[in-house]
Amino acid sequence: MKNLTVKDLLEDKRYALKLYLIAGKKGLGNKISSPKVQKTGLALAGFTDHFHRERIQILGNIEISYLKSLDNNKRASFLKKILNFNISCFIVTFDLEVSDDLREAAETSNTPLLKTTLPTDKFTTKIINLLEERLTESTILHGVLVDVLGIGVLILGQSGIGKSECALDLVAKGHRLVADDVVIIRKRPPNIVIGSSPDLIRYHMEIRGLGIINIKDLFGITAIRVEKQIDLVVKLNEWNSEQEYDRLGFDKDFYQVLDIQLPIVNIPVTTGRNITTIIEVAARNHILTIMGHNPSIEFERNLNKEILANK
Repeated sequence: MKNLTVKDLLEDKRYALKLYLIAGKKGLGNKISSPKVQKTGLALAGFTDHFHRERIQILGNIEISYLKSLDNNKRASFLKKILNFNISCFIVTFDLEVSDDLREAAETSNTPLLKTTLPTDKFTTKIINLLEERLTESTILHGVLVDVLGIGVLILGQSGIGKSECALDLVAKGHRLVADDVVIIRKRPPNIVIGSSPDLIRYHMEIRGLGIINIKDLFGITAIRVEKQIDLVVKLNEWNSEQEYDRLGFDKDFYQVLDIQLPIVNIPVTTGRNITTIIEVAARNHILTIMGHNPSIEFERNLNKEILANK
């Protein structure tokens, strides 16, 4: 399992968490291993049966108001009980005022106590997105990812076979580029994989003979996406006259990414074949399959009916 530290949260610039440290500096190396966060409310009241020590503990307006309502002895008792769990950190939202005893307890136990100026709901959304990105399983593939009619199509194939050219043609036809050459793939619950591009080369493509082009600048904001769920894999292969290819669509193959099985279509490439149109049709056909229509099965059913009728 991947992990990050509380210090990593403070140093993150991408998600604009607006965090700053107010106590517990010695605990900045504490590990965060869960992509979920927890509101500390019930634990402050003494109910800790479902308390998860590996999660970031959020203190919002309700939690801070409750702590203020307690007398000093009760507040100290509840804080001691929670801090005995060796949690990673507390984060106070809304830039709420923090009591001295909470600050002192965090400092004494080396538990980072952070503040953000963001409201609880907005901060929670941002921090969960960051945690899912940094803590979930990931891998990197050499390929191209395109959003074709809402279907995330991952195009694979050996170098120079025309993956980027196909993607450029698809963009020119109104579809959207997600990543070219390097595709970062992350697993998200329940069983989906999300593809994106490294920040450095996002929106860029390399076209042999033309060089590096910026799709966002050339085609506009509607021609790009930051990330997309991968629904279908298309593998481009050099045409082999000695190989027998599937002509009816009965053979269903799958491509495994991070233990997720994705349907794959193997397309032989040769002069005269419009690969871009074939990929677009593959995406349309995948949509039909999702809706419960399978042309191969329907063709076989009709063929069998015709054979029985002519017996």
